[in-house]
Amino acid sequence: LKEYAEKKSKKPALIAKSTLVLEVKPWGTEVDLVELEKLVREVATDGLLWGASKLVPVAYGIKKLQIGCVIVDDKVGTEFLEESITAFEDHVQSVDIVAFNKI
Repeated sequence: LKEYAEKKSKKPALIAKSTLVLEVKPWGTEVDLVELEKLVREVATDGLLWGASKLVPVAYGIKKLQIGCVIVDDKVGTEFLEESITAFEDHVQSVDIVAFNKI
């Protein structure tokens, strides 16, 4: 039993991570989505890694930004991401989580 406890204590702790896909909706067609993506990627903190992004058509020439990221669950919360992105009030109407998967 003592050997088992020693062996277990030597193993590194598992770091819980999640992948997210966020949908960032602009106010309208006049919003520069390239600039919007740069602003979103400027949101940085320990445990956050931005991934691929794409522009998805909505309607009437309006597009939304879909962007992926990997977060460390103990360090980054979805609420932090949503609040940080919606802080760009001139560009962002809303942020939705499209996909949330544990790794």
